[in-house]
Amino acid sequence: MKILLTGASGYIGRNLLKELKKNHEIIAVSRSTENKENEKNVTWVAADLFAPEDNERVMKDIDLAVYLVHSMQPPAKLTQASFEDMDALLADNFARAAANNGVKRIVYLSGIVPENEKLSRHLASRLECEKILSSHGVPVTTLRAGLIVGPKGSSFPILQSLVERLPGLVLPSWAYNRTHPVALRDLIEGLLAAIEREDLGQCSIDIGGPEEITYRELFEQTAEVLGKKLPMVDLPIIPVWAFKLWVALISGKPIEMVGPLLDSLVHDLVITPEHTVEGITNAPTGFKESVRLATEGQDSTGYSLPRLRIPFKSDVENPKNDVKSIQRVTIPASWSVQDTASYYLKWLSRASFKVVGTRITDNRTEIFLPLLKEPILILQHSPQRSSEDAVVYLISGGLFARTAEGSRARLAFRRVLGENRVIIAIHEYEPSLPWTVYTLTQARVHLIVMTIFGYETKALAALENFRENRGHKPAGIAAA
Repeated sequence: MKILLTGASGYIGRNLLKELKKNHEIIAVSRSTENKENEKNVTWVAADLFAPEDNERVMKDIDLAVYLVHSMQPPAKLTQASFEDMDALLADNFARAAANNGVKRIVYLSGIVPENEKLSRHLASRLECEKILSSHGVPVTTLRAGLIVGPKGSSFPILQSLVERLPGLVLPSWAYNRTHPVALRDLIEGLLAAIEREDLGQCSIDIGGPEEITYRELFEQTAEVLGKKLPMVDLPIIPVWAFKLWVALISGKPIEMVGPLLDSLVHDLVITPEHTVEGITNAPTGFKESVRLATEGQDSTGYSLPRLRIPFKSDVENPKNDVKSIQRVTIPASWSVQDTASYYLKWLSRASFKVVGTRITDNRTEIFLPLLKEPILILQHSPQRSSEDAVVYLISGGLFARTAEGSRARLAFRRVLGENRVIIAIHEYEPSLPWTVYTLTQARVHLIVMTIFGYETKALAALENFRENRGHKPAGIAAA
């Protein structure tokens, strides 16, 4: 079987690759193939999964695709986007390409989702990705895991660092919520089973170890394995948000990662009977043994605090001054994605009282400022990359854009899940202004513009809904 493995250079991906390559041909996808060598049954390919054309390219002749992708850290030098919107775009690109190339099934690693609760942003995004991956006709087998206990990754190293580096803990009320932690080796076995078992098809499967324990017990048992005394005091009035900054400081992890993970602790993340599959769900390794395996061979940091880092600083190392800006706006139910794009380009001039001008001819749109002779941006509509649910404009020039041969800078409009919301995204854009000047001026203006545009389209959607309820037909967008 020919398998596409995304996130192959990540923590879970590397461990899964070691097992998959024994019996399957693997196309291993990473943003960069630097320092990665092909080997028997493994071919490395570089791809930006935000780019639909890259998804199409790597999906050729694939039987099954494994999706281990998330956007909890910024992918560009400047990222103006929520992780939810980035994840939605990534999942939609992936699912469309899988459907277009006849992929038989997708295997997706997600988190345990509590039933009948208002979900945290992180878990709501995981569930939305599950739905998006399934929305283009390819069956999706989702493995939903609790806390993954391994030497790297995200959640457990944060837990370990807090236990090792703090003399004691003050515990909020959510410390008594329950979870099903799972050992890394059991998770890998679960993923292998989900990949190998063709009878699974479209389904969601919980996986967790034999113990359902509280977060307080996670701290206690981790401290016991590490040989650490860790006094704990209950202080139930402390909200989750109050923990984010100091956990980021103590753990050394970026707050973009820590924040969403902590938000999910308000839920009980436990296995449910309706998502149980024999041979996958009930992982055998207990939590203490999982911790022992995860920390084996590590040098303990003892009681010392780490050198503090600025948790808001992105870990992205990119020689380009690239920008990714993504916002999701509500639109009237009667609008198509093309309606939204057309309205936006005309609206720019009207909303700025003609401080910003737009000139639209055929497939070309020029955006200009009155005092400048040349346009500041030139957008070229791309019919080849557009569809009923996606409209793409290539940023082909202008005084404010640094373009070169082969540039993929673009402004894209995308609808996912058939909702009355459109994701508006700028990808791979490199400004020509000096970076500091750009971040203090053009970048901030763009966010303000998108915020105002979102308010207006939401108001138009509410007005259309009101008129429909009163028996009036939608007014359309002719006034734009």
